[in-house]
Amino acid sequence: MADDDDGGGRLPVVHRVDFGYFVRPATETGTGAARVDPCLGYLVEHADGLLLVDTGMGSDPEADAHYRPRRRPLKEALAAAGFEVGEVGLVANCHLHFDHCGGNPELAGRPIFTQRIELATARSAENYTLPQLIEAPGLRYEELDGEAEVLDGVVIVPTPGHTAGHQSVVVHRPDGTVVVAGQTHDTASGFSGDALAWRARREARREGRATPLPVPPEWMDRLRQMDPRRVLFAHDHSVWEP
Repeated sequence: MADDDDGGGRLPVVHRVDFGYFVRPATETGTGAARVDPCLGYLVEHADGLLLVDTGMGSDPEADAHYRPRRRPLKEALAAAGFEVGEVGLVANCHLHFDHCGGNPELAGRPIFTQRIELATARSAENYTLPQLIEAPGLRYEELDGEAEVLDGVVIVPTPGHTAGHQSVVVHRPDGTVVVAGQTHDTASGFSGDALAWRARREARREGRATPLPVPPEWMDRLRQMDPRRVLFAHDHSVWEP
């Protein structure tokens, strides 16, 4: 998947990166049955550099036994998208669970954008992630406290929920905004439900109705202000569109 260049040099372009898949056990799906989920990252190709959002799955015997992953190594996954590891200049992890920062040790020296609370939690909370992925030699964290424009028109926005420090990457393009939403939701349909709840609550307020309605995440208002045309996810090939 790519939001393609029109041939006239229009950037940025967002490319999907396939890092493989894992089996989410029945105890975690809410359906009573196991489910195979993709592990996806995204490359933002920008005139000022290449930003990689999420870096794949780390390895650990206990995690492997639980999730049965089939990994695609960072080098191979980037090559399939038409790029090389050496071309990546910036990194952002939507959060620091092992299936989103597994390739970070291979990207030492690049700025890795993370919310300050996310990095603190990853370093202190037991069984939160794989410590060897967080403390690998040469990793260079850029700790954020809220929104930050990391490239012209590319903004990191806090989207807490799955973790307290979860963040999304908003890419402004001439033909509409693309949001790399990571694991704000496991599925595009989950995001759609919250987006509709946001719309319903807004319409109810405008019309003076007090009908009880689901409450979307607080950050939904900020994302909708940015008028997203496409929203992309870490564990779903489907894409949300308004």
